[in-house]
Amino acid sequence: MVNLIWLFLLMSGIFFAAVNGRIEVVTFAALNAAENAVQISFELIGIMALWLGIMKLAEEAGIVKIIALLVRPITGYLFPSVPRDHPAMGAIVLNLSANMLGLGNAATPFGLKAMGELQKLNPKKDEASEAMCTFLALNTSCITLIPATIVGIRTASGSIDPTAVVGTTLFATCCSTAAAVIADKIFRSCWERKRG
Repeated sequence: MVNLIWLFLLMSGIFFAAVNGRIEVVTFAALNAAENAVQISFELIGIMALWLGIMKLAEEAGIVKIIALLVRPITGYLFPSVPRDHPAMGAIVLNLSANMLGLGNAATPFGLKAMGELQKLNPKKDEASEAMCTFLALNTSCITLIPATIVGIRTASGSIDPTAVVGTTLFATCCSTAAAVIADKIFRSCWERKRG
């Protein structure tokens, strides 16, 4: 569906540029956008390498295990069907930690690992388990303490105050995480009542 929306926007832009006799604007905008995208990507490499390195150091130093111990009561409450010492719990914690640091790219492999481990615990292999649905809701709406990628993009784009979004990002992601957890609990209780 998103592809259709983008196609519609692109085609309508080309159409209106042609109708107004300014088709060269489309070519200029496309080339300019491609150049900017490459430039920003190169500038983000350093920032992403820094934060991915910090995540790897935290993992090697055992800080992730400490974080896992700190969030164990929360993860135990959110994922009651997952044993506390199961590899899925470690992958979930790593994914959420990366998301909290605003490193969506670093969180993706951990998210895939977590889903793979949760699938091993899933009794019905052809449908998502409750733990998988909860994890997906948390992964999508995770609290972001340091929006590193956004700050990096703002820095690369020449923002005067690239960290100005930290407070609003924290507030927005706290709201989205709370909404996701509440919705997950409501839907889960409704589903259990429907089955029972």
